[in-house]
Amino acid sequence: MKNRSLVMMLTGIVLLGACKNKSSYESAETADSARMEDKIADTTLMAKLVKTADIRFKVKNVQQTGENISALATKYNGMVMHHNMTSTDEQTHDVRLSDDSIMRISAFNTSADMTVKIPTEKLDEFLTTVSHMGIHVNESKMDIEDKSLDYLAEKLKLKNRQEFIAQQKQGKIIVKDPNKVMDLKDDMVDEQIGNKRIDDEVKYSVISMSFYQSNTISKEIIVNDDTSTYNLPFFSQLGMAIQNGWFIFSEVIIGLVNVWAFVLCGIAIWLGIRYYNKRKAHPIV
Repeated sequence: MKNRSLVMMLTGIVLLGACKNKSSYESAETADSARMEDKIADTTLMAKLVKTADIRFKVKNVQQTGENISALATKYNGMVMHHNMTSTDEQTHDVRLSDDSIMRISAFNTSADMTVKIPTEKLDEFLTTVSHMGIHVNESKMDIEDKSLDYLAEKLKLKNRQEFIAQQKQGKIIVKDPNKVMDLKDDMVDEQIGNKRIDDEVKYSVISMSFYQSNTISKEIIVNDDTSTYNLPFFSQLGMAIQNGWFIFSEVIIGLVNVWAFVLCGIAIWLGIRYYNKRKAHPIV
């Protein structure tokens, strides 16, 4: 009977301990969940909306428009991040004016690309002003990206890592590999920089612009670099021709004098043949 009572008593103690452990575990789990919810509630921020815009339009003067956009960006406390202007020859035609000069007529196309950062609250006003600079707008669009959850996720990760590092410094957590601690700190830096980048993107909107103008005709008198077209004046050429003719004539005379013996032989042969033909035509009886 005593043994039976003892067994029942031990069983009751074990069940009581198990219930207490389960209650403690559930309490700890509930506390962790509550802390996480409080942490999320503490780090909940306003919406992080990133705005970007693109616009393409035709203008009267590309260079002047680029200068006006730069001045407008400065007025709104923004900045020009990129500016590239190009001129491309579409067609070229040369008209000869003289032996040493030509008129080059060129048709060229001028266009430009610009990227500016403008305070977000001035974005709509900036786009309206820029669109009025053009003859007409080919394309205009604006995108809004919500990065609120990305920002919150990075902030929660950073807070967890900060708590881990604090406990590691207090000796509550022992990390055997120092490299893991350094990697953790590097991740914390990346998360801070990532959120600062989002803050900057929310504060400043990026606008990409492309504008162009009608083809421009350019006339330019330049030196003729074709050497085959260069000639002397007529009278100079005539004088040189007379000199060259006299030189050739004198060379022929000198050549004949050099071969006088052959000339005499030729004359003698010719006379002999002629005399023979006459005798043959009139034989002596």
